[in-house]
Amino acid sequence: MSVIYILWLREVKKYLRSRVQIVASLGSPLMYLAVLGFGLGPVFQRAGEGKYIQFMAPGVIGMTVLFTSMFSGIAMLWDRQFGFLKETLVAPVPRLLIMIGRTLGGATVAVLQGALIFVVTLIVGFRPASLLAVPLAFLVIALIAVIFSALATAIGSSIKEMQGFQMVMNFLVMPLFFLSGAIYPLEGLPKVLAAFTRVDPLTYGVDGVRGVLIGRTHFGVTLDIAVLLGVGILFVMFGAWRFSKLEA
Repeated sequence: MSVIYILWLREVKKYLRSRVQIVASLGSPLMYLAVLGFGLGPVFQRAGEGKYIQFMAPGVIGMTVLFTSMFSGIAMLWDRQFGFLKETLVAPVPRLLIMIGRTLGGATVAVLQGALIFVVTLIVGFRPASLLAVPLAFLVIALIAVIFSALATAIGSSIKEMQGFQMVMNFLVMPLFFLSGAIYPLEGLPKVLAAFTRVDPLTYGVDGVRGVLIGRTHFGVTLDIAVLLGVGILFVMFGAWRFSKLEA
């Protein structure tokens, strides 16, 4: 268990020390909130859907958690390149504990980044239905973070070159975001597009956060959490299996 704590603490310390990374990571969420949130707000309101910033804020938080979680896979590639990963793997501890420590570290960083964006959304006008809903929303956010941190661990264990991970980011992460319903309602979609959204784990994460924070949900919060738990278990098992095959 000490190995899990050490690896978790290492990832969190790296994040807290990187002030430039923290500030730079605000760029995309602020762009979506400012450009889309306020730009499409009047159109969304005229359609009878209410304030767009209320609808979009949970999606932007989910996007931030997704991106931050997936970038934890790049950290594994850097650790492999500079030899830290090899030193970790030769330690007399089960690889499963190493994988869990790295995954929890990446997930914690993603949750911290999500909390920062949540504060930003409050500044630009987002208001949750209840303050009591915020802790529950962050439990859903934590599930999102664990799912995609485990996926990032699996991908980082399978790819040796940084260029390969960049391709994964372009062909996997962006579709996951745009199919999640983070910036548009899931009601009334074409059948093909609706089918794709249903197999996207982030869809249930965004829907769960939105349902808890503002009371608007497409699938129901209970189903959202159940799907996230199931997918989380599968992804952690998959990440552990790929990490067990890793050669530093």
